[in-house]
Amino acid sequence: MITIAVDCMGGDHGLVVTLPACRNFLEKHTDASLILVRLPDNSGRFSHARGTTVTATEVVGMDDSLEVALRRKKDSSMRVAIQQVKDGRAQAAVSAGNTAALMAISRYLLKTLDGIDRPAIAGQIPNAKGQATTVLDMGANVDCSAEHLLQFAIMGSALVSVLNGVENPTVGLLNIGEESIKGNEVIKKAGELLRAAAQAGDFNFYGNVEGNDIFKGTSDIVVCDGFVGNVALKASEGLATMIVDFLKIEFSRNMFTRLAALAAYPVISALKKRMDHRRYNGGALLGLRGLVFKSHGSADAMAFEYALTRAYEAARHQLLDRVQARIAHVAPLMGAVAPTLQCAAASFD
Repeated sequence: MITIAVDCMGGDHGLVVTLPACRNFLEKHTDASLILVRLPDNSGRFSHARGTTVTATEVVGMDDSLEVALRRKKDSSMRVAIQQVKDGRAQAAVSAGNTAALMAISRYLLKTLDGIDRPAIAGQIPNAKGQATTVLDMGANVDCSAEHLLQFAIMGSALVSVLNGVENPTVGLLNIGEESIKGNEVIKKAGELLRAAAQAGDFNFYGNVEGNDIFKGTSDIVVCDGFVGNVALKASEGLATMIVDFLKIEFSRNMFTRLAALAAYPVISALKKRMDHRRYNGGALLGLRGLVFKSHGSADAMAFEYALTRAYEAARHQLLDRVQARIAHVAPLMGAVAPTLQCAAASFD
């Protein structure tokens, strides 16, 4: 039985979204149970044989500072949910709350894995192949060293092999060109480390990739710093929304366009489904001594259910053990890096 702790109060919508998502998830996964962390009130009753309620007295707001979230709100639904993982009562935790707070609390309670200096957020962006490109970091670390990018590649490779079923996923290094001589000094050094790790058999390094390769699906994984990764994520979501809205407007102009829309409906539906970012919801906070997944703050019930499913699959396939094994193998290349963390509050909120 896989048990997931859920911060039911986090995000823009709280119980209105999380409770229906939890109910749907439990109906589809008979070998899973949930610990629902929420305020002690009677709104949004929830009853299920595999759902246990744990109460908290506080909620981390989307605009709360790290000091408030970490030091003042010690009985928040977010913190109590992560505590379930630390205490071994749950194999993973899921929250749609404040990203910076989630990363800070997770790191404080769970600590980082040996050999990892900065946890990273790994998310998915739909690509032209009908699948998704895993990108990390997506907002936890604004500035990264070459060694950090190597760590992201190792963790991302383990994640994709577990959740996507790709035995030897390709890793691309985001750059301004494919040539190894391009990029700043950090990117050039990262390329050297990634090539050395690939030669040692630690992962499958594709080489440098450009921004459009994320959407082409050129490589299974793209590593970059959190600033660039977060911009790419928000740009992809904006593009998907723009295309869908454009089609709605164009096909509703007159009778002829309405008839054209009717004929093209199967294609339009397939495109809309492929670009629906809700299907890729659930960013993994990699590098911690426990599994934590971040849902979009604005997620609806469908999107939040996908985040629960990703956490469930990660726990079921023992993602944490696989990440640790890969880190241990590549340890000689890691180097000593000052263990600092710079969280970007924008991230998935």
